[in-house]
Amino acid sequence: MQAWIDASAGIAGDMMLGALVDAGAPLPVLQAAVDAVVPGSILLTESEVTRAGTRARKVDPVSLVDSPPHRHWAAIRRMLTEAALPGPVADDALRVFGRLAEAEARVHGTTAEEVHFHEVGALDAIADVVGTCAALHELGVDRLTVSAIAVGSGTVRAAHGTLAVPVPAVVEMTRGWRIHAGGEGELATPTGVALVTALATDSGPLPEMRLRVAGTGAGSKDFPGRANVVRVLIAAPEDTGEAFVLETNVDDLDPRVWPGVLDKLLAAGASDAWLTPILMKKGRPAHTLHALVPAGLADTVADVVVAETSTFGLRRFAVRKTALDRRWFDVALDGGVVRIKVAHRDGRIVQATPEFEDAAALSRATGRPLNAVLHEANAAATARGLAAGAPLRD
Repeated sequence: MQAWIDASAGIAGDMMLGALVDAGAPLPVLQAAVDAVVPGSILLTESEVTRAGTRARKVDPVSLVDSPPHRHWAAIRRMLTEAALPGPVADDALRVFGRLAEAEARVHGTTAEEVHFHEVGALDAIADVVGTCAALHELGVDRLTVSAIAVGSGTVRAAHGTLAVPVPAVVEMTRGWRIHAGGEGELATPTGVALVTALATDSGPLPEMRLRVAGTGAGSKDFPGRANVVRVLIAAPEDTGEAFVLETNVDDLDPRVWPGVLDKLLAAGASDAWLTPILMKKGRPAHTLHALVPAGLADTVADVVVAETSTFGLRRFAVRKTALDRRWFDVALDGGVVRIKVAHRDGRIVQATPEFEDAAALSRATGRPLNAVLHEANAAATARGLAAGAPLRD
């Protein structure tokens, strides 16, 4: 599902959290994700506020421990890897903190492994990053873009003294991204910039979408005449409509590259991407690369195919795609929660399937075989009435 972040007034981790909670991400789910990484250390609270007359949701991470430690990247990486998080949430959080570590390393002339985080290693930053990644996962957002980012101007006090705005880490992370000053003070924090530049695929104006829901998240300060907020706009899934299948035959690409190619096609907006083994002229083994793409993203995905493979061209043909409406339901198992993806039509369930990455994360956390966790999740879904042919209920 597609979402667009409006960072025209700035970006910070708590503002992202507020916007996503305002858009419908349940705070208890985000709290559970944070607790999986730093149990009993931070509490997420929410309130409704106004910023320059605009209603917004404020989410505050409240520390429950005195003098939380500053942490190195290696320690944060270990915490995220060992936490009982859904696979995509852990992967996204690792990507965000990895981007921060690389930026700080360049700024201070050291390696990422040697970076000693100050502000970034604090509990609130861990809560912002893990909570935001969990919220995007919960809302089903798998494609994210962001507006030009307001970074601010002037100076700010930091752990190393007075720094010019944008601070060096923000400058490093926004190379290649659209930015503007947008006002005085530090409007874009390193944590907020790391989130959008690690998770979004591009920066630019609001893309065409069929809007489903919007959320507004508040920053801590209330500036006269300018709403200090971040907005998130989330598209509705397309039930039916025109799509394209892109294809190309490739016989000279290192096969180890293919998994990364498929990942990049999906990140660029392809609904699906797959390979078919073929035999080409002169008996050469090869693959046909296929990508199912919404009509509006065909050119974008085609560019990725050209950039990431050795092809000299590709085929494109129109198809009609029909997709069932989908919802997600949580089922509690021993040691954690697994989401059930439910496809429905006319008020009745057509398919109900455990989210594989959730089951895999629970398997890693508990040591139980993955097949057993999937079986337990299916049984729990059936007991809850989430089975083919059953009426759809909340």
